[in-house]
Amino acid sequence: MSRIPATVVTGFLGSGKTTLIRHILEHADGRRIALVINEFGDLGVDGELIRGCGDALCREEDMIELSNGCICCTVADDFLPAMERLLDRPDPPDHIVIETSGLALPQPLLRAFAWPGVAGRVTVDGVVTVVDGAALAEGRFAGDEDAVASARAGLEGADHDSPLRELFEDQLACADLVVLNKADLLEPEAAEALAASLRAGARPGVRALPARHGALPLGVLLGLGVGAEAEDRRAPHHDGEDDHDHDEFESFVVDLPGEEADPAALAARVRAAVAAHGILRLKGFAAVAGKPLRLAVQAAGPRVETRFDRPWGDAPRRTRLVVIGEAGLDRPAIEAALAP
Repeated sequence: MSRIPATVVTGFLGSGKTTLIRHILEHADGRRIALVINEFGDLGVDGELIRGCGDALCREEDMIELSNGCICCTVADDFLPAMERLLDRPDPPDHIVIETSGLALPQPLLRAFAWPGVAGRVTVDGVVTVVDGAALAEGRFAGDEDAVASARAGLEGADHDSPLRELFEDQLACADLVVLNKADLLEPEAAEALAASLRAGARPGVRALPARHGALPLGVLLGLGVGAEAEDRRAPHHDGEDDHDHDEFESFVVDLPGEEADPAALAARVRAAVAAHGILRLKGFAAVAGKPLRLAVQAAGPRVETRFDRPWGDAPRRTRLVVIGEAGLDRPAIEAALAP
């Protein structure tokens, strides 16, 4: 059975996580996306904002709000049962988006995907960390640091006693993609300098992309929008004043000859190509000699995952990988790097 991809969206209060998720829903192109939202108290503000995007996109059964505290502290009690409810449905979603609170430590949440009942049924498609660019340019981690501190004061546990800088660094360290949000409030040179600073503070290979209202192509945010059998084309453009200029991104399909002898060697080539050429996402399927199952390949930043998912059936046994990145990718060099 194919595992359902899940994207974790993290970042401080006010960074724009909810706006980014609304953008995802509004550009889902028919894919059913379920949401797990970590909300404090009983106001359900994030849930109401997301529901406002339209009934067809935001069905009640596709949204679960966790309001009993920070998700990283209530993994066993709240998060895992919520995930199991989604996975046990007769019509499970195509993708799950998890919005953490602005106080969450991502690492405990990521470890939860290995727990029984979830492992083998869902996979982490990526961690997207949203940063308030306007606040960061002024030397603050959030637009309202007092609100962050006030919220943290109501939580129990030593994990929430560390300085804001450490929490910010933890969220950055777990990222597969950093979204420098509110970049429209900055001069282009300042936005690029901040993006470079964030890249330097993240793991090797992680990109930091400027955005306005979280509007980036879904092929970048989720790994959706370009299937392994897709034709060579740009990420789809959607009209609207809040859209990012999607012509700044491109995607293409790499067909590799023959069959792979060693999945680990393929993963190593993918990892090297991502690091050398600034690839944002890579996904597809590979034919491995002597194996009846196809090998699913996915890379988000420095994280590369391979697994045998299902038999080839009547489909031709071949290796096809979709490469997604900012415009100007060196296609011949990437094809050469991926070749056995």
